[in-house]
Amino acid sequence: MSKKPLIQKAILKNLSKKRATPIKVLIEDVKNSINKNTDENKVNYAIARSINNLLENGLVECFNSDNNRYLRVTKEGKSKLNNIILESDASLVSTKWDGFWRIILLDLPEERKKERDALRYILKKAGFKCVKNSVWISMYPFEHLFTNIKKDLKLSSELRIIVTDKIDEKTEEEFLSICEIKY
Repeated sequence: MSKKPLIQKAILKNLSKKRATPIKVLIEDVKNSINKNTDENKVNYAIARSINNLLENGLVECFNSDNNRYLRVTKEGKSKLNNIILESDASLVSTKWDGFWRIILLDLPEERKKERDALRYILKKAGFKCVKNSVWISMYPFEHLFTNIKKDLKLSSELRIIVTDKIDEKTEEEFLSICEIKY
């Protein structure tokens, strides 16, 4: 992996922990989290470039307060960070089925199409299968990730998460077939 995604990931992870972070503090925190054997001028340039890219892409926003410049992660930035986490090797979850189905009901209106498409992408990356337009299922324990996404993006009524082992036999056969598990 190149330095740019690592630095952007470090920035997004740092910003996701707080409501807002002074840029000077953020830069020092990011420097401390990446390889210390790199030329400091190169690191400073790479961090500044990454911050500019994140700003241009709407993943972070900047504001001034008390003679300081602050950054905070946007909804899109949180979504991007969740996507990065899903793609990393460290995010692997058990692929052994525990007998529970994870069912996600996603109901975002057309005017929120970008968010809806981003959530569908994350669902697919997490191994969820689409059963019907807004119903997604999985055998794997990603419900905590989606609980966090629901909270972060304030999707209280638009995203419903159900974890159950109580479904009728015919539906379970259908779910197993959709998930390509031999029954």
